[in-house]
Amino acid sequence: MVSALHEARPGSSIRLEGVSKTYLEEGLDALRALAKIDLDITGAHSFVSVIGPSGCGKSTLLKLIAGIEPPSSGRILCRERAVTGINREVGYVPQGRGLFPWMTLLANVEFPLKIAGMPQAERRRKALDWIARVELGGFEHKFPRQLSGGMEKRGSLARALVADKPVLLMDEPFGPLDAQTRQSLQQHLMRLWENLRNTVIFVTHDVVEAIALSDLIVVLSPRPGRVLELVRVPLPRPRDVLSVFDYEEFSPLHQYLQRMMFRDKG
Repeated sequence: MVSALHEARPGSSIRLEGVSKTYLEEGLDALRALAKIDLDITGAHSFVSVIGPSGCGKSTLLKLIAGIEPPSSGRILCRERAVTGINREVGYVPQGRGLFPWMTLLANVEFPLKIAGMPQAERRRKALDWIARVELGGFEHKFPRQLSGGMEKRGSLARALVADKPVLLMDEPFGPLDAQTRQSLQQHLMRLWENLRNTVIFVTHDVVEAIALSDLIVVLSPRPGRVLELVRVPLPRPRDVLSVFDYEEFSPLHQYLQRMMFRDKG
């Protein structure tokens, strides 16, 4: 059930080598968010969740991979290339509502293709295709304020996937939703991902969600976040996330991860 990755392997999607992050603000004590992270995520089609206690640096880890913030030390590679600025190889679904409120759903989904310089007719065709895939056909010209929370999350997912990036970063995308909507979106994400060939790195505080979705779970320590353990999920694929409790492997894995999450620091 448990494995650790310490050596870089050919074909890594994402590799972090001795990565630390410290926030320095004038007049305040230094805040160490992450400390000496070594992580190697290999494979063109894998789903990796990152869990850990609140404040352990999960969101910071995604921002470093996305190139939104630089590490204080160490280096990050994406598909064997160093990340030294905004990482153009990744899609990113942030916390919160996600879509630009001043744009329609269609304009939001088209946006990354427009930035990439894709001709208007082609980007319109691709955007409409992804809006249909996330079951939002008919809402193309609605603004985010006219969508439910779950609908807006599906729109954010379409915007992240439309550009066909090899790596998708998702920062607690379903956190604020009610349980029923959350489960529906988890199942929808699984159906989409199983037909793609990308790597997903998914931050969550929910152990059940991590097991239901993932092939590998990265467990971080309390701040400053360190990799405590990498845990393989033995549940078969294709996987029905709505029936995850029925798998005999679920209960012992859930108990193990819960103990990891709440054990004392050090």
